[in-house]
Amino acid sequence: MAAAEAVAEANRCLYCADAACVQACPTHIDIPEFIRKVSTENTTGAATTILEENFLGATCARVCPVAELCQGACVMNKMAEKPIEIGRLQRFATDHLVEQGIKPFTAGTPTGKKVLVVGSGPAGLSAAAELAKAGHAVTIWERRELAGGLSTYGIITLREPVEVAQREVDMVRELGVQIETNTSLKNAEQLHDVAKHYDAVFLGLGLGAVPALDIPGSEYILDGLHYISEVKTNAPQAPEPRNVVVIGAGNTAIDAATTARTQGAQATIAYRRTAAEMTAFEDEYLFAVKAGINFVFLANPAEVLTTDGNVTGLRCTRMTLGPADAQGRRQAIPSGEADLVLACDTVIAAIGQEKFDSETGFELPLNSGYLDVAKDLALAAAELDNVFAGGDAIRRTGDASTVMAVQDGKIAARSITAFLEKEQHNG
Repeated sequence: MAAAEAVAEANRCLYCADAACVQACPTHIDIPEFIRKVSTENTTGAATTILEENFLGATCARVCPVAELCQGACVMNKMAEKPIEIGRLQRFATDHLVEQGIKPFTAGTPTGKKVLVVGSGPAGLSAAAELAKAGHAVTIWERRELAGGLSTYGIITLREPVEVAQREVDMVRELGVQIETNTSLKNAEQLHDVAKHYDAVFLGLGLGAVPALDIPGSEYILDGLHYISEVKTNAPQAPEPRNVVVIGAGNTAIDAATTARTQGAQATIAYRRTAAEMTAFEDEYLFAVKAGINFVFLANPAEVLTTDGNVTGLRCTRMTLGPADAQGRRQAIPSGEADLVLACDTVIAAIGQEKFDSETGFELPLNSGYLDVAKDLALAAAELDNVFAGGDAIRRTGDASTVMAVQDGKIAARSITAFLEKEQHNG
């Protein structure tokens, strides 16, 4: 978006009081204020307003489902006009800071307190930035080679290049945060040790890999997130399919299929229910259709077909929709029709991520496979009263997203600061 276009778009805004767009933004950016600053060509001020509430504003400008959030709530939708292009304006403002080399924040006055952040995804980076701004000495442990979590490894390049994610990592480093990559939290004993060594700990662990499908030939199925990661960060070693079937119907499934299309492959998404039950956002579905991705509904994977160790197709059971289950979703049940075979040379699964269990949950309280936390994001574990958590690891209600992880990090950082101040006062 050019500067003149941004100013013209900003001048369309009504600058609503008690704006619905602000309420719809999980991080509650003062959207009318930043747009007003864009309209007066105070782009640096606009970006600062954004980053004060959402330190990963550049990422969220690219990956947020704005049609479901801020733009979907814009009052212009009720006036037979297109909503203000909030996402594009946010990207324009935050990119301006990078282009100008402006650093809007500095670390706070040192408090003498040490905080460990485990995981450098959106929740971890957000928490680390806010903690550093409060003056705490922050260290991040990241198990992979590069920091940034899904922003680096799991969001397709078409939406967010690695460089954008790494710029935000650098912004966190510039606040004095120490980032130790190839370093992970291994077990419950180590968690108890670091909880004693640090004044507070934040767990932004994310979730595990895509769970395995219990069907014949499942050993030939690729993990959707791993596939996207390889293409994005290790292209020379990444698979190069010609005809892909992706199992699942969420945003990751669409991203995996889109990645295959960028490699020149044909791509089909197989889903056991119908389009009405897809968990992907409607805009994502329409985007996929325009990208030439095929959808086969009411098809449940039954077997990966191979010849001499090479994938040749995916056999699916044809389904129909039955009564609603306890969650209100109509159940997919076999229709009795003949099986369907989808020809392909690669099968990718994108059916969610593995949750925590008694072995992977660091012996912490769990709620439906997610870390159990209080309203202030403190863990529900009395012996670890200085440990907090956020991001996908706690999002059992199905509202996991980059922007919610950023908000979790912000809430946790404020809770940690309040906890440390109380401890110091009591001490």
